[in-house]
Amino acid sequence: MSESTTRTTTRERDERITEQSTESEAVEACPECSGNVVTDTEHGETVCEDCGLVIEEDEIDRGPEWRAFNSAEKDRKSRVGAPTTNMMHDKGLSTNIGWQNKDAYGRSLSSEQRQKMQRLRTWNERFRTRDSKERNLKQALGEIDRMASALGLPQNVRETASVIYRRALGDDLLPGRSIEGVATSALYAAARMAGNPRSLDEMARVSRVEKMELTRTYRYIVRELSLEVQPADPEHYLPRFISDLGLSEETQRQARDLVEGARQSGLLSGKSPVGIAAAAVYAAALLTNEKVTQSQVSDVADISEVTIRNRYKELLEAEDLPA
Repeated sequence: MSESTTRTTTRERDERITEQSTESEAVEACPECSGNVVTDTEHGETVCEDCGLVIEEDEIDRGPEWRAFNSAEKDRKSRVGAPTTNMMHDKGLSTNIGWQNKDAYGRSLSSEQRQKMQRLRTWNERFRTRDSKERNLKQALGEIDRMASALGLPQNVRETASVIYRRALGDDLLPGRSIEGVATSALYAAARMAGNPRSLDEMARVSRVEKMELTRTYRYIVRELSLEVQPADPEHYLPRFISDLGLSEETQRQARDLVEGARQSGLLSGKSPVGIAAAAVYAAALLTNEKVTQSQVSDVADISEVTIRNRYKELLEAEDLPA
């Protein structure tokens, strides 16, 4: 047998041993009954076939979020890079040139290279917004992101607001109305649709439009786009108020009970949901012996102390509790 043939045979034997050891490591035994262990990819768990013991849970699925049933569909769905987003006017498909005048190694660029990069940024910005409609959309989405950050709204609310504004722009609802007004109305509607509402006063404080214009534009957008926006529920405001005041879970449960009692008694009709929520938080804090003043609740809820006093007495009366 030649030397090359011997080396080949030895290498093949080593590869078979490696594959067998890898397969033996992949097959684990159940620590309880030493049974066979299988991976449930649907639920992200590793379980024993014999006794049903869950050995691992919440496993990470490193595969794609889409499914393909043939090679053509797989080629069509596969992608690289970041996913598209409605929060950018071009859905994130264009290139963005950074503002830092440094190269890949962190070294500062020369004056000639800085001038060249500045020209490239200028032309890149011109190509990204080719017409007035795209410039309008870029400005509006920037406003939505700014206001959502100031209000602490999550990503899903921003995405929904961006979709609402795109629909309004596509249906030519903007003539005669300001970009800021429609953007604020879209964000206000998206927050209510996501169950994370903000009051009109809060929206007006971070917006560049008056409260009256915001109210008028919001009603117009909801009517023309046929948005399904449910009336604001006072319970949606409770977690934020409780968190900002640093109150306990017991107080939050008590506040929910007070709001539910007011709903069954018909006290919510015609009342501001923010006022009901603020009064419920204050009344619940009194019932659980937590120290909080009407002034503190007023600052968090952005509502007057008079409203809190009037509403919390009504809530306590509905529960037959002494005010």
